[in-house]
Amino acid sequence: MANLVTNLAAAVEEHGENTAIGYQGTETSYEEFWGQIGAFATALADRGVGADDRVAIYLPNVPPFLIAFHGTLRAGGVVVPMNPQYKAREIGHLLGDSGATVVVTLADLVPFVRAVQDETSVEHVVSVGGDVDGATAFEDFLEPGDPDILERADDDVAVQPYTSGTTGQPKGVQLTHKNLASNTQSAAELIPDGIRPDDKQLGVLPLFHIYGMTVVMNATLFSGGAFYPMASWDAQEAVSLIEDEELTLMHGVPAMYNDVINQPNAEAFDLSSLRLCGVGGAGIPVEVLRRFEELYEPTVYEGYGLTETSPVTHFNSPIKGRRVGSIGKPVPGVDSRVVDRDFEDVPPVEDGPVDEDEADLDAITGEIVVSGPNVMKGYYGLPDANEEVFTDADGKTWFHTGDLGYRDEDGFFYVVDREKHMIVTGGYNVYPREVEELLFEHEAVADAAVAGIPDERRGETVKAFVVPTPDADVTEAELKEYCLTNLAEYKHPREIEFVEELPRTTTGKVQKFKLREQDTPESEAE
Repeated sequence: MANLVTNLAAAVEEHGENTAIGYQGTETSYEEFWGQIGAFATALADRGVGADDRVAIYLPNVPPFLIAFHGTLRAGGVVVPMNPQYKAREIGHLLGDSGATVVVTLADLVPFVRAVQDETSVEHVVSVGGDVDGATAFEDFLEPGDPDILERADDDVAVQPYTSGTTGQPKGVQLTHKNLASNTQSAAELIPDGIRPDDKQLGVLPLFHIYGMTVVMNATLFSGGAFYPMASWDAQEAVSLIEDEELTLMHGVPAMYNDVINQPNAEAFDLSSLRLCGVGGAGIPVEVLRRFEELYEPTVYEGYGLTETSPVTHFNSPIKGRRVGSIGKPVPGVDSRVVDRDFEDVPPVEDGPVDEDEADLDAITGEIVVSGPNVMKGYYGLPDANEEVFTDADGKTWFHTGDLGYRDEDGFFYVVDREKHMIVTGGYNVYPREVEELLFEHEAVADAAVAGIPDERRGETVKAFVVPTPDADVTEAELKEYCLTNLAEYKHPREIEFVEELPRTTTGKVQKFKLREQDTPESEAE
């Protein structure tokens, strides 16, 4: 296989006059886009940047992100995507660890790069959206040219995103050209007729994150569709874009769907142009999915994956059938198992999903592990970490996801919770997602998260953080009684705190360590 960007070159050849990018009323054709990519690749080559050199992209979802991403690949380099919400201290580790020599960023973020530049290998800073001291404006950086695509091997690294910190510094995930090409193809083919040249994709998932990068951006562009990026999430703006441009595809995280249904004018939205909606990044509460589908025509299909798996491993495919509450079946080419601590298979349940309040979850769950061409080459420069997350068995290399779940006899998989999120209270295991699902069913709850907090008698106890709906009239005692009526006594929240909003990452995951900070002296970042 050649360089990943050859997939885009093929789309340019076949769909050159079609719209590749639609942004704030401006449309860019595939031919124009390929010319911009060539200019960026030429600029890199002129500055001595080539095979395996790292180029950091520190941008929101704006067209220069797409140009820099594919231009770097065309030149044979490795893309290092960085969260544009990060500050100097956070990007300092990513730049230093990756050895990036070029950074493309917003003019407003250049000072953060400059603050750490002397401690890194960064030689060139490129600014988008304005001139700033110490950086070259994006338009001035580009050099006219139509360079050949630098050939790369299947196992060569194409993109090196970083995990969010857990017990230590974020880890660089080495995703190869084969990893990303195989998963992009799978993502494009999981829906009826695949992604088509006449499809228009909402591009609101952050492109620095692997979900937005592979499933949304690359799957659309490699298929000849039109990509409509949004620099930041706003429910009203997103719906207006869908309505005005008659977008046909949308992928989002659960919080986005929850935001849409909680808008004051939610019932007036016209989303009939959408032929498919996908959700991932975290498990979507069943009540949120049900309400969204009740209000609008599109069916929401849930998937699952991780940065280390490029990302998609499972999907509730509309082609193979959907089972609400499940993450679906493994995508083509990917194998998955549920294993115990001895790496033995946990037997499947007969029918899923199970009633988690009635089932013995400890007996039916284990860790979900996966194997396939989409699984990362390994963490960059961290042999000990690689040894921990990979297990060789049955002639395959299995990646440990860290997620607890179970499977049924029909081959559908179910995620119960993250292993590190499980609460052990008085010797009983409590899975926060089960309590959260119940809270979402209460009419006064707009958003909710459950975490374990220290308790002298039980070790840990259950605490719920609840965002009430507008004009809700509900008390802590009422919600406690509601949970106690519907859950085993040991599972119900001993404490409920009402908050205005939940702290979330850019990709919509609740930052539970922040919720616990006020109760736990030494919290670990997720």
